[in-house]
Amino acid sequence: MADVEDILTRNLLEVFGERDDARRRAVIDELYDADVLFQDPEGAVRGRDAIDAKVAALLADAPPAFAFRPTGPVRVSGDLGVLTWALGPEGGEPVVTGTDIALTQDGRIVRLHTLLDGGV
Repeated sequence: MADVEDILTRNLLEVFGERDDARRRAVIDELYDADVLFQDPEGAVRGRDAIDAKVAALLADAPPAFAFRPTGPVRVSGDLGVLTWALGPEGGEPVVTGTDIALTQDGRIVRLHTLLDGGV
């Protein structure tokens, strides 16, 4: 079973950062509980299909040169993990930064919250 640090890192890079639909979906199926709740400033969605659609739309709007990258280590407390990240051109200044907070159970994400930073 994957640990919380690995789950959050893979979520950022292999789900939110993966432009290939099939590869992204395979990781979603591996990392997320079937009834996962994802909430960000735009609202909440439930389930793997909804998360996949949300990520696909986000990546479709982002320029191809943009990539997600962690900006610090994953912080873990039991089954809860926190990861700060940035999105922007590879090697360039980010256009948005934020924090993912994930609650895991049995090696899968059951709740994921994304907070966006202001002023970037």
